[in-house]
Amino acid sequence: MLKHLLVLSPCIVNAFAFQTIPASTLQKSMGSIIMHTSSKKNEQSQTIYDKASFIPFSTSQRYSSFLKSNKDENESSNDEKDAAFRQLLGVKGASVTDDLLKIRIQLMKPVTWIPLIWGVICGAAASGNYHTWNPFAGPDAVDLQDAGIDLAKALTCMILAGPFLTGFTQTINDWYDRDIDAINEPYRPIPSGAISEGQVKAQIAFLLVGGLALSYGLDLWAGHQMPTVFLLSLFGTFISYIYSAPPLKLKQNGWAGNFALGSSYISLPWWCGQAMFGELNLQVVVLTLLYSWAGLGIAIVNDFKSVEGDRAMGLQSLPVAFGIEKAKWICVSSIDITQLGIAAWLYYIGEPTYAFVLLGLILPQIYAQFKYFLPDPVENDVKYQGFAQPFLVFGILTTALAVGRHTF
Repeated sequence: MLKHLLVLSPCIVNAFAFQTIPASTLQKSMGSIIMHTSSKKNEQSQTIYDKASFIPFSTSQRYSSFLKSNKDENESSNDEKDAAFRQLLGVKGASVTDDLLKIRIQLMKPVTWIPLIWGVICGAAASGNYHTWNPFAGPDAVDLQDAGIDLAKALTCMILAGPFLTGFTQTINDWYDRDIDAINEPYRPIPSGAISEGQVKAQIAFLLVGGLALSYGLDLWAGHQMPTVFLLSLFGTFISYIYSAPPLKLKQNGWAGNFALGSSYISLPWWCGQAMFGELNLQVVVLTLLYSWAGLGIAIVNDFKSVEGDRAMGLQSLPVAFGIEKAKWICVSSIDITQLGIAAWLYYIGEPTYAFVLLGLILPQIYAQFKYFLPDPVENDVKYQGFAQPFLVFGILTTALAVGRHTF
């Protein structure tokens, strides 16, 4: 079983304020004291006060200006670092660079690798045959070497699913979307001219050939008589191509395109992870395809920000075809109904604990939908996904652990 430990480290800051007591207050309290001060002494006192006091106006103004200038410099530096980080992740707000390696990584959109890597983890968990080393398990402890081999297999599967095949998918998608990106995301490497046509095509070929070679190597490592991982990888790259490239270009059709995207992000990496450590069965195939319907909803979330460009290029994404109001309800319905149905199925097959854990992970997603997404899906798409998606992916892992535990 895969275990996760989340550590929360709160930081508490205390602020102290200093106050001065006006001279008038002291005079009222000690009326018998008469203060005589010459003009020259006042000036000298003021000069000393300016140098030593906490709150003289002249010093305070200069210090405030210094603080504001320093704050502006820090904010500017932080913005530059954030833009550079966004550039490597391949998301909006990225900085501009002429470093070819960074541009190639940006094309591969590393931020999109995470769901595929997570899918491999879920597949390994669902197999029931992934071994972890536990020194406290006593005589039943898994051998450290065996646990290390399983870890190495899982990491290699993650490299296949993430950098190679998702990197291929994102690069080929950017190539065929260069005209749309010129409208929606003109900062992207291809429409901005930061990388040449030949360099893009060379990257596509390297990631495709490298990914397929690695998948075949995994089949040999797992001892498969039928090259299951290779065939799954070949099928995945085919889906990636027809999703982005003419004449089919599935993404032009909201339903077909989004389901293809959802299944590629959930089903395929799950199947790869499970095939590496066990065997696929009909129940798992059906289950993951159902989860891909939830993935369709997630894909629709990403379409709202591109409505203007999609409409201009004649792409029938669901927000374009149905309008934003209808599309947002289709989106949340596909996410929620799918997960609730899977929770009910887990309860039905005799895994009530996992069913209720999954239900507990669905409720925060529904809250985020009403709090952020439904009021304004265009403006709050990123905020919603940042809040809700961790609960979704942990729900998928919960289901995978239930499958790995259950005997079909």
